[in-house]
Amino acid sequence: MRLSEIIKEIQKLKPVEQHRLKEFFITSLSSLSASEPVFQEINERKNKEGYTCTHCNSKQVVRFGKYMVKVGLKEVERQRYRCKDCKKTFTDVTNTPLYRTHKPDKWIEFIKCMLEGYSLRKSAELIGGVHYVTLFYWRHKILAALNQMDFDKFSGIVEMDETYFLYSEKGKRNIKDRKPRKRGGSSRFRGISREQICVLIARDRQKSTFSGVLGRGRLVKSQLEEAIGSKMSPDNKLCTDAWRAFSTYAKSKGIKEHYRFKSDGVERVRGIYHIQNVNNYHSRLKGWIQRFNGVATKYLDHYLSWFQFLDIIKHRSDSGSISKMIVESCLFPINETYQSLRTYEY
Repeated sequence: MRLSEIIKEIQKLKPVEQHRLKEFFITSLSSLSASEPVFQEINERKNKEGYTCTHCNSKQVVRFGKYMVKVGLKEVERQRYRCKDCKKTFTDVTNTPLYRTHKPDKWIEFIKCMLEGYSLRKSAELIGGVHYVTLFYWRHKILAALNQMDFDKFSGIVEMDETYFLYSEKGKRNIKDRKPRKRGGSSRFRGISREQICVLIARDRQKSTFSGVLGRGRLVKSQLEEAIGSKMSPDNKLCTDAWRAFSTYAKSKGIKEHYRFKSDGVERVRGIYHIQNVNNYHSRLKGWIQRFNGVATKYLDHYLSWFQFLDIIKHRSDSGSISKMIVESCLFPINETYQSLRTYEY
């Protein structure tokens, strides 16, 4: 059919149908124009020091033809590579969240929905053509990559405090030893117990932040050393609450300046030393995570990484933040599949 014939057929449509067709073309073409610069940036960032094999990390890599990817209404050419050592082929998105996912043009819209804080069902409704269960796996593939974002060392004053989340087996069938909870629920015991999950937040004044799940129940010194021992040095000045695990850790680490603040609130600040930054982070984290009505403990580290990334971009959802989230996640190798995510265990 010629273009002139197509135009005549379009003119026969009702105004409502013409409007729907217009919206379809706008969405399809804009998704193509938005996604291609992102893929170009991924290519440049990953290969700025030369091609590296994603399978064996060899540098003996050559270009190995092109392959076609359907993006919206068009097919786009992408580069394939081959390793001379292991003889395997790969692409720029091999072992990234985008690897082996259909409809790559939908990722930009999905990342925007994540930054806006929409639920999976609402995101699926806004994006169209993707089921919300698929979006659940997309979410956790990208969060598994962001969970690898790290820094070398804390500098100067470090504030450190723990907070607790209720142990959750959300999404699991046949839960043993207790009845299933609804919308998060509450613990059967008062205070800190084995039903509570300890999350450590450590943050210096340059906003380098560690947030991670340490274990069930009260915090102990060995967990601190395992989690952040490589990031702390005797030169750091440590500010914590009065829990004894922090004191024993500071002594074993050789940290001379350790400022402790009791939970009674009598003394909140000692000159420039306090734990108000990390407590503020706790408060914002708890408020943000309430929207999920309970998070499965096996995925809690993913949600901590999600909030940490939102904190870095100051909860913006502009095009720069969307591009940063998808590009940064593709710089870390992951091997997550639908099956591995489904069978996660804490």
